Amino acid sequence: MAIIATVFAALAALLHVYIFVMESVQWTQPRIWKRFGVADQQAADTTKPMAYNQGFYNLFLAIGAIIGIALFWAGAAATGSVAAVSGKTLVLFSLGSMLAASLVLLTSGKGYLRAAATQGTLPLIGFVLFLFA
Repeated sequence: MAIIATVFAALAALLHVYIFVMESVQWTQPRIWKRFGVADQQAADTTKPMAYNQGFYNLFLAIGAIIGIALFWAGAAATGSVAAVSGKTLVLFSLGSMLAASLVLLTSGKGYLRAAATQGTLPLIGFVLFLFA
């Protein structure tokens, strides 16, 4: 179970790194701002600072999950080790935050259903599996 949980947590982290790249690095490229529903290049330029900031939130959640996975596996050999418990806690917090962010996105309107599902599915599966790992 722990291996499958780790796979989903790592995939969620990778997805959030990709979101970081789109929001903080590639935001003003037409293929990116169109994906986020931005009307035109001027709007993309105007919202660039907000997207830059938001992208880093996604990166920090991904980093938390990755560090948590590393700690979890570093202490996995010893039942109840501080590293394993700390790692599991950090993974659950990071995945829970990713899931909560997707639910907030969902409250933004029906047009965000697909994005919220994309952003929240991997963290949800990883979270549930890590609860039992």
